[in-house]
Amino acid sequence: MNSNTFRLAALAVAAGPVALLAAVPAHAAPATPTTGGEGRASAVVLRTGLDVSLLNKSVQVPLKVTLNEVTAPASAEKTALSVNVDGVEGGAPVSVLRADVATANATVDEHRAEGYTNLAKARIHVPGLPVLSLIEVEKVTSKAVCATGRKPVAESNVLGHVAVLGKKVTLSAGGPTRVAVPGVGEVSLDLSKTVTTERTAAATALQLKVSVNPLNLNVAEVEGEVTLAEATCETPKGPKPPGKPGSTDGGTTGGDSGGEGGTSGDVKTQTGSDTGTAPTEANLAETGGSSTTPYIAGGAALLLAVGAGATVLARRRGSSQS
Repeated sequence: MNSNTFRLAALAVAAGPVALLAAVPAHAAPATPTTGGEGRASAVVLRTGLDVSLLNKSVQVPLKVTLNEVTAPASAEKTALSVNVDGVEGGAPVSVLRADVATANATVDEHRAEGYTNLAKARIHVPGLPVLSLIEVEKVTSKAVCATGRKPVAESNVLGHVAVLGKKVTLSAGGPTRVAVPGVGEVSLDLSKTVTTERTAAATALQLKVSVNPLNLNVAEVEGEVTLAEATCETPKGPKPPGKPGSTDGGTTGGDSGGEGGTSGDVKTQTGSDTGTAPTEANLAETGGSSTTPYIAGGAALLLAVGAGATVLARRRGSSQS
């Protein structure tokens, strides 16, 4: 073999690794796990939807009041203890609610959403009844919890005594409790209403349907609803799982659940998104090969062909010289 033949073989050997390196495709880095859909939660101590009819006037004044209403994802808490309104009782302000404790809290993270309310030593008034309380409660609470992977939970509690239009009442969970006072009106109470679905929960400690005719202080009639201690939630979707780029952990997990087929599935998912050659690489993975196997095989074939050509050339030149 002459010097030219040696040079040709050496160049082929040197160029082979360079060609292989250039042919291997670059794979993107695994995606960083991202947060799933946000859950929701809300809480409110008091909500009124009342219509107040004024004496000697065909006028209805809407009385829509909320106290300590909060919502999340923006976690929040409120603890105001009273709410007043003006302009519906002869120009004098009306204290709709006063309480020793009135707390609403709503929190959400990627795993849990929770709404909570707590109301204690509370009195609610409506226009036209300056002395008589619409309702008095010792303590009511509501809680709604929605956690990923668990069934939502809603619960409400009414603790201690409850008085409606000055009368102590015993509430029934089997249906509404009605309280009527001659010359004043009627109130219907629903106790501890809770509702849950696959991903949501809602709880209300007390809901009142109000119909009173006070005929006092320019107020002829008050109609509507009052809600005490309400909490709701919606389950977060949770964090998305990280990608599986054919790592050792992914292969082990797949092997436990279904042998080498699980590993092949992981490789198919990753290569399908990066190179668009999922079927070929998946077959290679089943036999233990990697995504660079075709390029290595091609390089080896190239080196063999060059070596064979150099050998034939050397033999021909040797025979011609002899």
